[in-house]
Amino acid sequence: SRAASPPSPLWALPEELLLLICSYLDAQALGRLAQVCRRLRFLSSRDLLWRRIARGCLNSGFTQLGTDLAAGIPVKERVKVSQNWRHGRCRRETVLKWKCKQVASFSSPFLMPWMELDGEYLYLSQAENIQAYHLCAEGTGLQHHPQAIFSGHQEDVCRFVLVNSHIVSGGGDGSIVLHKIHGSYSVKFSAHEQEVNCVDFQGGLIVSGSRDRTAKVWSLSAGRVGQCLHTVQTEDRVWSIAISPLLSSFVTGTACCGHTSPLRIWDLESGQLLTCLGTDFHRGAGVLDVFYETPSLLLSCGYDTYIRYWDIRTSTRKCVQEWEEPHDSALYCIRSDKNHMIASGSSYYGVVRLWDKRQTRCLQSFHLSSPTSSPVYCLRFSTTHLYAALASALHVLDFTAS
Repeated sequence: SRAASPPSPLWALPEELLLLICSYLDAQALGRLAQVCRRLRFLSSRDLLWRRIARGCLNSGFTQLGTDLAAGIPVKERVKVSQNWRHGRCRRETVLKWKCKQVASFSSPFLMPWMELDGEYLYLSQAENIQAYHLCAEGTGLQHHPQAIFSGHQEDVCRFVLVNSHIVSGGGDGSIVLHKIHGSYSVKFSAHEQEVNCVDFQGGLIVSGSRDRTAKVWSLSAGRVGQCLHTVQTEDRVWSIAISPLLSSFVTGTACCGHTSPLRIWDLESGQLLTCLGTDFHRGAGVLDVFYETPSLLLSCGYDTYIRYWDIRTSTRKCVQEWEEPHDSALYCIRSDKNHMIASGSSYYGVVRLWDKRQTRCLQSFHLSSPTSSPVYCLRFSTTHLYAALASALHVLDFTAS
């Protein structure tokens, strides 16, 4: 009788079955599978297989809810770069320097650069202007000259936000300026009696906080641009502010010079106080930065050296998790990937730290200002690069370097 034909190899199965089998493999096994043949190399590189792995990685572009914030970049490549974030493997570079006319601090808000990332552009405040720099093709450097300059303040820009092709900035002159990025449209109006330390912009509304101990809600609807809808008496200097993603409330972070919690949530429609966060803040534990991950999850940091993670669904009296800066330095800024990673900027020697929420200790640290000392006033990151603005220079950490 005719000899039986040899069995078909596993990779001859229909693609649907192969994908199901491969979905049980980890990153190392998928990498080995890719070395078998061309078909399996193609199959093992499918985003579908790496998505589950990526959601457990640091800064891979996926939120806790599974939303992909970096669509268009192969997930497998993001998982590879994620290992560099975890192990601190990166190339450091100073990409921009400017003259520092005085030492900046939160009690003297001069030359405290702020920035935002938007695709191929980095927006950076320098003195009274905001400059837009095009990122080089490799993502590390900046073009030497800004593509655009947005001006309007008479004194230094304290902070600004970039939302829906609009820039909203608050300045030391007490004013708020609104620019449309792709056009000549701009609006300026007097907002506070003293410096506008912080602003946020969502859903046609601006919220601002000031050294004059007030927070205000402003309209940008047609015919009411620059009209103040509410004035909130915070009884303390406002250092940070953020609108909830649900557009129903906003949070203020204040200097904590009195007996009131420095973290308070206010109703956006009425301006009334909704709740205070925390009960164990010490005097002087001012909140310098706040960041909403979701409508119910909030990060804060400040002078008392702690990063705090709040879940307002469970408790407003105590945070659900906290991390302490190991060198007892104030924390000027924080950002998260909305999943496992937090990046923070300290007040001394330009220290940037990476944290994994699943651990209690700092994961990695980078000293960007030595031997002179400078705070990290602002930081932003993509899935491949981290940018940190210090008193006189902009630094970048490139995590694509092997």
